[in-house]
Amino acid sequence: MPVDQLQEIAEMIGRLESAEKITALFNSVLAQGVPASEIAEKAVRPGMAIVGKKYEAGEYFLAELLYAGSLVTDLLKILEPAMKSQQLPSKGVIVLGTVRGDIHDIGKNIFKTLAEGSGFEVHDLGVDVDPNSFAEETAKSSPAIVALSALLTTSLAEMKNTVQTLASRVLENDRNIILGGNAVTKAFADEIGAHAALDAVEGVELCKRWSK
Repeated sequence: MPVDQLQEIAEMIGRLESAEKITALFNSVLAQGVPASEIAEKAVRPGMAIVGKKYEAGEYFLAELLYAGSLVTDLLKILEPAMKSQQLPSKGVIVLGTVRGDIHDIGKNIFKTLAEGSGFEVHDLGVDVDPNSFAEETAKSSPAIVALSALLTTSLAEMKNTVQTLASRVLENDRNIILGGNAVTKAFADEIGAHAALDAVEGVELCKRWSK
């Protein structure tokens, strides 16, 4: 069953198995007609979440994190054609990036793929993005939404700094700021005047509601 195979892919990513084995099962699931968004959310994201938790617990180190990141980036590239196959009307611009001090981009890239597949134009600033860079790009491109990503709990302070910078420099209110990543909670987002998405699918659905 596809659901069992999605869980198996997630566990294989978490165990850092060979790219060949994971890609073979990944392509098999995609060929069965499972939506690309479901594969991203139920296989890729939880797989990388396992890796992230093992990294924070000291079970994995930088080499393992880099391997997992490279693997997942390649898997997302397989999904991109399916995500972009529909020609959808533009829903607006999203400025996206991982906050300063955090170099993790897997969750960010999943969100980007899903958002572009839903009709958004995503301006991806990359990783380790300082608050002023977010503010400058927001002022330049007038996005509908600013999306901030963080994997590590130590990055939450930078999320707060970025939200404060955006609020003081370029945004009249906080309704267009969305936070995502394993470190983020609803309570934290409420505390700093933003909105939280606990996974990429929820984040894109929230962005779609804002764009109406």
